[in-house]
Amino acid sequence: MRNAHIAIVVNVVAITLSTSALAQDKTRDFVDVRQLSLELANEIAWNALKACRRQDAQIAVAVVDRGGRTQVLLRDALAGPHTIQASQGKAVTALSFRIPTSQLASETGQGSAASGLRSVEGVTAIAGGLVIQSRGSILGAIGVSGAPGPANDEACAKAGIDSVIDRLALPD
Repeated sequence: MRNAHIAIVVNVVAITLSTSALAQDKTRDFVDVRQLSLELANEIAWNALKACRRQDAQIAVAVVDRGGRTQVLLRDALAGPHTIQASQGKAVTALSFRIPTSQLASETGQGSAASGLRSVEGVTAIAGGLVIQSRGSILGAIGVSGAPGPANDEACAKAGIDSVIDRLALPD
């Protein structure tokens, strides 16, 4: 009888502990995320476009959210028709790999271990895509296409991010 009583007490304690453990795990059921507002994403895109205009370049710029969905897309009047798809591709690629697309482009040269990435649908391994971060969290990415040369695309994308860098560093 005494052993049965001990077994019941042990089971009650085990159930109580597992219930409190489950309650603690419930706090992990949701994830808080930081998201770019439309206003901030639009400001980043416009400032990137203006940076390229100062170089007399007609470009398209895309800002995607942290899920890779296009949040802002701007195309200058004389930007080539390919620039829309290329800017979106660069932004999504930077977001997917969490690195500047210029770095991915340099790593996918002939014979490199990553060279097969060029054939993956949707990967745009050309400079001009940058990740947008705030205090260690990835908020989205920007892609620019149409400036004379991919390095200039990336410089315009960086100018867009740099124009709001102080706001990206602000606490919640």
